[in-house]
Amino acid sequence: MDEPDALFAVDPAGAGRAGRAGEGGGGSLSAAVHANAPLAVRMRPRTLDELAGQEQLRAPGSPLRQLIEGDASMSLLLWGPPGTGKTTIASILSRQTGRRFVEVSAVSAGVKEVRAAIDAARVELVRGGGAETVLFVDEVHRFSKAQQDALLPGVENRWVTLVAATTENPFFSVISPLLSRSLLLRLESLTDDDVRGVMVAALDDERGLAGAYEADDDALDHLVRLAGGDARRSLTYLEAAAGAAASQGTTRIDLAAAETAVDRAAVRYDRQGDQHYDVISAFIKSIRGSDADAALHYLARMVEAGEDPRFIARRLVILASEDIGLADPTALTTAVAAAQAVQLIGMPEAGLNLAHAVIALAVAPKSNAVTTAIAAATADVRDGKIGTVPAHLRDGHYAGARQLGHNSGAPTPYVYSHDAPFGIAEQQYAPDVVADATYYRPTEIGAEAAVKERWERVRRIIRGR
Repeated sequence: MDEPDALFAVDPAGAGRAGRAGEGGGGSLSAAVHANAPLAVRMRPRTLDELAGQEQLRAPGSPLRQLIEGDASMSLLLWGPPGTGKTTIASILSRQTGRRFVEVSAVSAGVKEVRAAIDAARVELVRGGGAETVLFVDEVHRFSKAQQDALLPGVENRWVTLVAATTENPFFSVISPLLSRSLLLRLESLTDDDVRGVMVAALDDERGLAGAYEADDDALDHLVRLAGGDARRSLTYLEAAAGAAASQGTTRIDLAAAETAVDRAAVRYDRQGDQHYDVISAFIKSIRGSDADAALHYLARMVEAGEDPRFIARRLVILASEDIGLADPTALTTAVAAAQAVQLIGMPEAGLNLAHAVIALAVAPKSNAVTTAIAAATADVRDGKIGTVPAHLRDGHYAGARQLGHNSGAPTPYVYSHDAPFGIAEQQYAPDVVADATYYRPTEIGAEAAVKERWERVRRIIRGR
């Protein structure tokens, strides 16, 4: 949210008139307000072509472009990380279609404010010569069911064109009636090049810094890392860096000015180069080596450098099976929960969930028995050891299956495991070519020690030993 008010209107021409919906304002006041607005507000794209990233939404013939250029009345649900253009798309929709723009913040607005906005839009539609209203609801996932229900009359009767934004999965956070009446568009995280392009444009654009400052490459690199794919944050940092440079009597934004502006030291880290691979390698090896402190250091380096938290979470999920396995059966659950938390909560809060998982996995007992087991089985398959499935295990539910000897009891009957002592039957499961193969070799580390003891007893029963 760029504005503190629960409701404010912006004229379609994009003058930036801030205030309660329905309030008037002169042109000079409007221009003054816009001139003093934060850089991120002044540089907000005016057309789809100015929008950073989101090529899938800006492509010719895309639903969003058809909606804007065709001036159709259809509600939108925008799902994506912060700073990817959700508010901007709503503003573009109102500006390019000549509609009023009214914003409601789910943080501070209640049912009363929602109904007031819809009633005002209906009155404007009836009495104002048919002027339509774009109602933008930021962080709609924060609305209760009752508050979301209050939006339905306006959507169903097309009193408003609803544009709702959320950073959370709408299938879990938005009521089904509202979801079914809206076009769901997913926004992707901006790339480093996208964010850098936004800042470079702001340096030269008359709405931005108008060429008054020059920025060094390493300063821009630092701000890109800290922005973490958030265009709005990058412009906030750039404006602060320009202020820091001005306070030093210079128009050059160098790395020192960038660091001073955001009060954070530059992290020497190239997300696309050697540092990217070196740091993630050290991170995984530290967890594998059970050094929680070292693992947390590398986690902090990646987070501070703006590494995609989903990438970190995916590596933790892999490690949980690759290096811990059944030595601690809860490791995979912990890693998956952290990955889900990253998706659900987002950064920076999800950094705590990642740290939780990193410590848990680092101190967990380690076993690579799962890794070596599947590797050995795969090696046999690739070597051509693919025998015929034993007849007594084949599918026998269809007509004629028993005539083929499938699951018929001849020459070897299938033994239903639940009818056998201890629920384990002596019979052959693997094809003849790998009947004696031993892939899984559990260790005696952690919980896998109990697994080892049971598996050895079970295997002896199954194989008649």
